[in-house]
This record gives sequence, C-alpha cells and structure tokens, in this order.
Amino acid sequence: MRIHLVALRAMILATVVLGVGYTALITGVGQLVLPAQANGSLIERDGEVVGSSLIGQSFVDADGVALPEYFQSRPSAAGDGYDGGASSGSNLGPENEDLVAAIEERRAAVAERDGVDPADVPADALTASASGLDPHISPAYALLQVDRVAEARGISVERVTELVETTMQGRGLGYLGESTVNVLELNLALDELEE
Repeated sequence: MRIHLVALRAMILATVVLGVGYTALITGVGQLVLPAQANGSLIERDGEVVGSSLIGQSFVDADGVALPEYFQSRPSAAGDGYDGGASSGSNLGPENEDLVAAIEERRAAVAERDGVDPADVPADALTASASGLDPHISPAYALLQVDRVAEARGISVERVTELVETTMQGRGLGYLGESTVNVLELNLALDELEE
C-alpha cells in the first residue's frame, strides 16, 4: 500500500510541477517576450480578426472560384482547404497518378487565370506545403499574378508590383530558406491601397 501512495504522490507532484507549473511559466514568458506570436500572430482590421500571419487561407468565391482581385495562395491539402484542425500534406509521392493529375490541372488553371505559359508556373502554385497551411508564396508566384490583380482592381501594374516588393519577406536570419510573400498581408495591403 505504501508503494501505491508514494507513486500517487509522485504522480500528483509531477502533474502539478510539469503539467501546471511549467505550462504557466512558459505561457507567461511567451506573453512577456513575444505576445503577438504567443497569441497566434493574429491580424486585425477595424477591430475584427481577419486571420493569422501563420496560417494560409483561400481567396475564392462561394463556388470555389479564385477571386481575380486577390493574390492566390498555395494549394492546401488540409481538410477542405486551410483547415487548421486537419493540418497535413497529401502524402502522395511524386509518381502518384492522382498527384500528377492534380498538378497538371492546377498548372492549366493558373496559366489560364494569369495568362502565362504553363511552363512559367512556379512549383508553389502547384503543390501544397507539408502542413497544407503555408501562408506564403514565392516572389515568383506573386509577381506572376500582378497583371491579373492590377487589371481586376484598376490599379497600375507598377503600383501592384511595388506593393509585392514592399511586402516581400527576406530569408530567415538572412540566410535560411528563400524570400517569401505572405498572401493575407499582401491582400490586406491591396485593400488598404484602394481606400
């Protein structure tokens, strides 16, 4: 009986120290040091949360058709698309017939929508990220969409290109990864530009 009581006390102590105390400590440090990140990097406009800079979202109408006045995100394999509760890639290999067909379908759709040669469509316009929630696209994909967005909004191509370049984020720590463009932040900047 004594062994059971010792084990029970050890479990209660570990739960309180590690489960409650450690969690409270890390949450408190996060709130003090990086409050925006600790709260989900939420983006607000007019007092309303419109998204997170860490989670992609689609810019389509009710029928799933891409809105021409907005930059489009990467494809998503998370649930029905950008579902944070179903974060995942497709897990399909590069020779999978379904993946190859989806890539070719996306290539044709992007080329038609943006009026470019299918060979010029960058890889991030065709494939989902590993999480299916990537909020970023490559500068090449953003610049590919400039003409369409400018025409749909009645803004000069130069002004939209300048906006893409000013919202471009460099490599992490100056050398990690590639430059990216956060699609939500770019589209919000576009909306503010017209106001």
